[in-house]
Amino acid sequence: MAIEAAMLIPVLLLLIVGTVQIGKVTYTYYTLKKIVWAAARQIAVQQGVNYCDVANDATATSAINFALNDTTGNPIIGNLTALNVTAECVDASGAMAPCATCPDVNPSPQWVLVTVPDGYTVEVRIPFLNPIPVTLQPAALAPFGGVS
Repeated sequence: MAIEAAMLIPVLLLLIVGTVQIGKVTYTYYTLKKIVWAAARQIAVQQGVNYCDVANDATATSAINFALNDTTGNPIIGNLTALNVTAECVDASGAMAPCATCPDVNPSPQWVLVTVPDGYTVEVRIPFLNPIPVTLQPAALAPFGGVS
């Protein structure tokens, strides 16, 4: 019985650790997904956003910062800043290509796309192995609902 226990305990320990690490990655991805959705929705309903240059617009940047922080102003996820998150206006073409031009008549997009283009890396740690980096790249597409 002692030999069987000695053989099964490491296997069970690896299964438990693996389950916890999968949960960590899943929870981090879900949190990132909620952050980019909140940023996309916040940008999509704001007024006065320069959709010709969303990346350098102060209103869009403040909406991204709003999504990145909790109610006390602390970051929801460490090492994720507004510099890591990008927002683009997207038109209604089948390819969902970013707006290449900004017409003077109607500069409003039909969709706002927020992504973490370089991804957010989470290290999976399993005993006796080097940390395994997992890159998460969430994206959220929100319908435009504001006034430009």
